[in-house]
Amino acid sequence: MSRRLYSLLIGLLIPLALLRLAWRSRRVPTYRQRWRERLALAPRPPRPADLWVHAVSVGEVQAALPLLDHLLRGGHSLLVTTTTPTGAARLRELLGDSVQHSYTPFDLPGIMRRFLDQVRPRALLVMETEIWPNMLAVCTELGIPSMLVNARLSPRSARRYARVAGFSAETMRRFACIAAQGEADAARFVRLGVDPARIRVTGSIKFDVQPPAGVTGPAEVLRRAWGRDRPVWVAASTREGEEEQVLAAHATVRAALPSALLVLAPRHPDRFERVATLVRRQGLVLARRSLGEPCGADTAVYLGDSMGELALLFAAADAAFVGGSLVPVGGHNLLEPAAAGLPVVSGPHTFNFAQIARLLRERGAMLQVADADALARVLLRWLGSPAERARIGEQGRRVVAENSGALDRVTALVDACLAG
Repeated sequence: MSRRLYSLLIGLLIPLALLRLAWRSRRVPTYRQRWRERLALAPRPPRPADLWVHAVSVGEVQAALPLLDHLLRGGHSLLVTTTTPTGAARLRELLGDSVQHSYTPFDLPGIMRRFLDQVRPRALLVMETEIWPNMLAVCTELGIPSMLVNARLSPRSARRYARVAGFSAETMRRFACIAAQGEADAARFVRLGVDPARIRVTGSIKFDVQPPAGVTGPAEVLRRAWGRDRPVWVAASTREGEEEQVLAAHATVRAALPSALLVLAPRHPDRFERVATLVRRQGLVLARRSLGEPCGADTAVYLGDSMGELALLFAAADAAFVGGSLVPVGGHNLLEPAAAGLPVVSGPHTFNFAQIARLLRERGAMLQVADADALARVLLRWLGSPAERARIGEQGRRVVAENSGALDRVTALVDACLAG
């Protein structure tokens, strides 16, 4: 594939992408707001900024937060782009007006040039895996260096890029520097044609996560509202087709522990209503956090239908399941519950966090299960044994503490890039 053919395909897909935004806005109105930004035609274009940081959605924004804080302390003005409204909302919640936000422009050369003419950044920092060929090509044409930060490349993604090997190599070589999470990620980038001299293995900045300061008090209040003496587990970042399995596991848990409470936190806000309907259809008593509904002794499921509160939910719970893993999505952040001292369980599909999952498994800080029945068995064992929960949770804390420090290595690379 050539970049010209790629651009032609993107141009044909843009009308469909706009229609999809309109369709999704029926449930989530924010999808129809500020849509002109995706064409770099906003009535109020973004102001010039020292740095353009691209983060796809909530997870990438959360991972980028320590880096964004570092850059702000260094006096840099920042523009952060996200693809989703949930990412935009999380960014505003975390950093308010200290950074600019815009939706990511569609990846056509003309749109990217118009956007970059508005922003005129000194450098582009791309978080994790979001690689857009024209974004990088236009930056190269304009002399704007680009870095791929906290970079991960799963075997599955590497195989996909290898199908268009020449085009992938041309695109990847445009990065002035790639800060890879692990040696395996670095090796995959090299096999795709990246010069090894441009790659540094820094570790994952997600290991630098810490529970938010001041979360202990609110977590105690929340736990008292749930019921101090009842067993509580969180199913975090669940995806389509996964809630049914989680609820099946919870039914098994409640057959043995009738007071057990499931705190269910779906990944995407546009699914909150559907998940609430699913819970009610199964005849389970539901309380919703967004509505401030009380969690009584008969409540079986507490729906965490709020944004930015996973750390609070983890701090108030006894154990955590991390979603996107019983379905082949690739998993979500395993380190946040581990840092909170919870025993962590996931499904078999953790390819987006393969190295982190392997490390946690090897250190006895997490388990992986194949299905709802196995999930229920693990939860019954943990919820019935405070000593085992404490032991596994402490292992998770140690893994996070021992592997922290990636942020310092990444920020040093970014500072060197900017100085150069």
